[in-house]
Amino acid sequence: MFEIQNYASFVAAIIVFQLIPGAGTLVILNATARNGIGAGLGSVWGTLVGDFVYMVAAVAGLAAVMNANPVMFKWLQWFGAAYICWMGFQLIRTSVDKGSNTEEPVKTGSVYFRQAFTVSLTNPKVVLFFVAFFPLFLRVDASPVTLGVMMAHVTVISFIYQAGLVFIGNVVARKLSALPYARKLATRLAGVALIGFGVKLALGNR
Repeated sequence: MFEIQNYASFVAAIIVFQLIPGAGTLVILNATARNGIGAGLGSVWGTLVGDFVYMVAAVAGLAAVMNANPVMFKWLQWFGAAYICWMGFQLIRTSVDKGSNTEEPVKTGSVYFRQAFTVSLTNPKVVLFFVAFFPLFLRVDASPVTLGVMMAHVTVISFIYQAGLVFIGNVVARKLSALPYARKLATRLAGVALIGFGVKLALGNR
């Protein structure tokens, strides 16, 4: 279908890839918990645009350029690790007053879009993933349009899954809003998890 070989496997692989939790997932859930559905969807679009940039880069051959310039590749990885750790520390330092009903400061979806976009772009290994992933499902006689169709599949399936995370996360966040201890624990765990992802990325860059 669409000149994609093993089409069912192609779609299944995208879904499995989405189910693997990563820093982007935490950023989306954190934005939703803090400022609701609008903020969460802003993070979703930031993640999708970042991934799309890397898909285009993969198709355009940026991976070869990055392999030829390992210094730039490493600096991008170090920046990504530092930024993700910084976000984690910010969450750990966030005050959750158990005796107050003070709401989170309202931020627009564009703020969370920029955060998610930055996190997405700070993992340059993604471009190498797409370079390895797409050829697995390309037919020998496939036209150049096929790559565009494959990119569209990744974007649409990712949006459906991540938007689902936003709506489910919003329901959970509303229930936790009445439980300050649970809110505090969830916030701290999210911060620790982000730092863990940042450290893992840094160790992988050694």
